[in-house]
Amino acid sequence: MGAKVLERFPAGAPRGSWPAEEYAAARRAEGERVTVVMDLESDAFLVLAEARDDDGRA
Repeated sequence: MGAKVLERFPAGAPRGSWPAEEYAAARRAEGERVTVVMDLESDAFLVLAEARDDDGRA
Protein backbone atom coordinates (compact mmCIF):
# COMPACT_ATOMS: atom_id res chain seq x y z
CA MET A 1 0.00 0.00 0.00
CA GLY A 2 1.32 3.43 -0.90
CA ALA A 3 0.31 7.03 -0.49
CA LYS A 4 0.03 9.97 -2.85
CA VAL A 5 1.17 13.45 -1.86
CA LEU A 6 -1.76 15.79 -2.46
CA GLU A 7 -0.15 18.99 -1.24
CA ARG A 8 2.98 20.37 0.46
CA PHE A 9 3.05 23.19 2.99
CA PRO A 10 6.18 24.89 4.37
CA ALA A 11 6.71 24.30 8.07
CA GLY A 12 7.28 28.03 8.65
CA ALA A 13 3.61 29.06 8.62
CA PRO A 14 2.68 32.04 10.82
CA ARG A 15 2.02 31.23 14.46
CA GLY A 16 -1.51 29.92 14.95
CA SER A 17 -1.85 29.00 11.27
CA TRP A 18 -2.20 25.33 10.32
CA PRO A 19 -2.66 25.31 6.53
CA ALA A 20 -1.83 21.60 6.10
CA GLU A 21 -4.36 20.59 8.76
CA GLU A 22 -7.00 22.91 7.29
CA TYR A 23 -6.43 21.47 3.80
CA ALA A 24 -6.62 17.92 5.17
CA ALA A 25 -9.85 18.70 7.05
CA ALA A 26 -11.43 19.96 3.84
CA ARG A 27 -10.41 16.77 1.99
CA ARG A 28 -11.78 14.63 4.84
CA ALA A 29 -15.08 16.52 4.63
CA GLU A 30 -15.22 15.42 0.97
CA GLY A 31 -14.77 11.79 2.05
CA GLU A 32 -11.08 11.34 1.27
CA ARG A 33 -8.84 9.39 3.64
CA VAL A 34 -5.89 11.71 4.25
CA THR A 35 -3.23 12.28 6.86
CA VAL A 36 -0.66 14.99 7.55
CA VAL A 37 2.99 14.08 8.06
CA MET A 38 6.16 16.09 8.57
CA ASP A 39 8.97 15.66 6.03
CA LEU A 40 12.04 16.60 8.05
CA GLU A 41 14.38 16.66 5.05
CA SER A 42 12.36 19.31 3.21
CA ASP A 43 11.01 21.00 6.39
CA ALA A 44 7.46 20.74 5.07
CA PHE A 45 4.14 19.21 6.02
CA LEU A 46 2.74 16.77 3.47
CA VAL A 47 -0.92 15.88 3.05
CA LEU A 48 -1.08 12.25 1.98
CA ALA A 49 -3.97 10.30 0.50
CA GLU A 50 -4.16 6.52 0.68
CA ALA A 51 -3.44 4.92 -2.66
CA ARG A 52 -6.51 3.18 -4.06
CA ASP A 53 -6.80 0.07 -6.16
CA ASP A 54 -8.06 0.33 -9.74
CA ASP A 55 -11.54 -0.63 -8.50
CA GLY A 56 -11.60 2.35 -6.10
CA ARG A 57 -10.92 0.44 -2.87
CA ALA A 58 -8.40 1.74 -0.36
